[in-house]
Amino acid sequence: MSENPGGLPIPAASPASPAHGLSIGQVAEATGLSVHALRFFEREGLFLREIPRSSGGRRVYEQADVDWLLLCGRLRASGMPIATIREFAALIRSGPGNERDRLALLQEHERDIRAKIDDLKACLEIVHSKVVTYEQHLRDGTAAGLWAPSPTLTPSPSPTPSLTPSTTPSSVTPPELTGGSNSLDAPAPPR
Repeated sequence: MSENPGGLPIPAASPASPAHGLSIGQVAEATGLSVHALRFFEREGLFLREIPRSSGGRRVYEQADVDWLLLCGRLRASGMPIATIREFAALIRSGPGNERDRLALLQEHERDIRAKIDDLKACLEIVHSKVVTYEQHLRDGTAAGLWAPSPTLTPSPSPTPSLTPSTTPSSVTPPELTGGSNSLDAPAPPR
């Protein structure tokens, strides 16, 4: 299997491929999509062309269909809705003259991806700081009781315990979300 410029695998063509195209099973194997998903793509107008049928009524795909499906997989994995992929496919199918519309669609998706990456980086920073804190406490033998808030619970007639009015939200909310710090979870001072 070789790779295209986008880094996605391109399946080796079977000996029958050049003359007879690819079967739905071969495309499913090449893309990792189920036969059901391929039929869904066709029903929903997500291909760039009508998928022709053999004289026996079987779908006959080309390598270009596989390449398109691999791109669609990346677009979906990065959060592009099916409706937007459908719109993108329709723009491509309609031919030249709408390249600015295609570009605008892709630029919007790129902005969405970058925003998700920024959000994930912020999450990673918080998680990494927790990892560093826990590693330090474990090295220093001070991990007992680490991050163990114990809000005061009041018995209630209902089966679900409730917080007493004396319990403030900051006592049960992780400090990363309130901007505060939790002395139990703060890094140990250097020795």
